[in-house]
Amino acid sequence: MKKIKIMGIDLKMFLIILAITVVACALGVLPAGMVGAFLFLMIFGALLNQIGNVTPIVKTFLGGGAIVCIFGGAALVYLHVIPETVTETCSVFMKDGGFLDFYIAALITGSILGMNRKLLIRAAIRYLPCIGGAVGLAILLVSVFGNLFGMAVGESIAYIGIPIMGGGMGAGAVPISKVFESALGIPAEQIMSRLVPAVALGNAFAIVFGGLLNRLGQAVPKLTGNGQLVISKDESLRQEDKEVKVEGVGDYAIGMVVATAFFALGSIIAKLVALTGVDIHPYAWMIISVAVAKSLGIIPEKYENAASSWYKFVAGNWTGALMLGIGIAYTDMGQIIQALTPTYIVLVAVVVFGAIIGAGLVGRLVGFYPIEAAITAGLCMANMGGTGDVAVLMASKRMELMPFAQISSRLGGAFIILIASILVPVFF
Repeated sequence: MKKIKIMGIDLKMFLIILAITVVACALGVLPAGMVGAFLFLMIFGALLNQIGNVTPIVKTFLGGGAIVCIFGGAALVYLHVIPETVTETCSVFMKDGGFLDFYIAALITGSILGMNRKLLIRAAIRYLPCIGGAVGLAILLVSVFGNLFGMAVGESIAYIGIPIMGGGMGAGAVPISKVFESALGIPAEQIMSRLVPAVALGNAFAIVFGGLLNRLGQAVPKLTGNGQLVISKDESLRQEDKEVKVEGVGDYAIGMVVATAFFALGSIIAKLVALTGVDIHPYAWMIISVAVAKSLGIIPEKYENAASSWYKFVAGNWTGALMLGIGIAYTDMGQIIQALTPTYIVLVAVVVFGAIIGAGLVGRLVGFYPIEAAITAGLCMANMGGTGDVAVLMASKRMELMPFAQISSRLGGAFIILIASILVPVFF
């Protein structure tokens, strides 16, 4: 018991803090604003995240802690386990307090600036077409099958195809819901309740298909490089990332400023472009501006490293809190229960299957092994980001493909946000 730590805190101390939080909630004296919200979300988020990461089946096939935090938070509200004042405090913190935007800015800016520049540029030439093939065929198939099942084309694309291919929750479904909210005028919490089931099921199917692709490679050896993506001996697409060490706590402050500055830049560009009648969410412009800055090498290495360090700090310490906050503030358990129909499950499977075929076919055309392309550009687009990448690569026994899986999760998710910004106004 002494060796067990949650959020880096010894179990005994964690239970004391948990008890304090529970009593404060029960007595209605949990501090208002970010103080109480941070305490509740971090403690209970860490607890639910730990439960999800050690629970069999859940940790292997359903996304682990992230899913438990989201559905656990939604269940706490749905079953009225937590007081309404706590729900209100967390909801205000997530929405009006800007914690969601704060997290996403760190995630997008730090993850892209933290990539190797040469890998980013070279991957765009040969790898991004594979992602395009995966996304294109997945969206095409879900629109066709959705129409056969009586679902509108726009609805099947927006609420099933796009969220599954969006790169998970924090970098996918969450910013996508904000894009939808801006374009459609529908509250983000209503949209999230329709996106979450698709993301969770898509992740489960991606892991299962990862194992099946490994077996296919064993049966048909010519389709696989056994962990090698490029058919030729080209070394240009190998990962060259180096470990970034934090020089001091000041690096976190620098990284925070860089991330929020890029978010502000995205907002400025969105405002100027909106004057022409084109309404694209600031997230999309932030992604474009960060990717361009990284590709051109105009950001000094010191600031890139600081942004990357800040991103890793935020992702490592606040992800559980964010996922729980999403469950409380943005996820309606009642709507989720209604969404889980046989037709819905079939359409989710169709999306993942389309991603596999699209990535595999395009991958072969650009000189990649079909199975490796299908796993990285297909399944790692359809899973839940970082945790999904690990699960899919473990299931397919190809952990050496992690650099390309990360490109799918980082840039692929950003690509989907751009697509959502363009397609939503068209179909709705």
